[in-house]
Amino acid sequence: MAAVLLFALSYIFVARAGMSPFVASTLAYGIAFVCAYFAQRGWTFGASHSHGHALPRYLATQLTCALLAGVVSHLAVHGASATPIFMSVVSTAISSAASYLLTSLWVFPQAAERAG
Repeated sequence: MAAVLLFALSYIFVARAGMSPFVASTLAYGIAFVCAYFAQRGWTFGASHSHGHALPRYLATQLTCALLAGVVSHLAVHGASATPIFMSVVSTAISSAASYLLTSLWVFPQAAERAG
């Protein structure tokens, strides 16, 4: 759901609001961040990690991914002359994959929880 929100907001911010691709995608990522943290902690990873442990790591992960989304969007539009819709697809796919990997391996590591 957060990826859908990221996709929609980044497209709307560029195509309708006229924002730069970097600002639009970074802002969209920030908005999706709030929804995603609570959904991933509670639903995806079973709320077994304390906020004190998970939130700082999640914030660092998502700040990194927000910057990645901004850079990918900028390069897609200004380097490859991509349309806003293609920019949104590429940015969402790359930042979502990076977010999933970092979140599952570092923020909410299931294997470490079971072993501890």
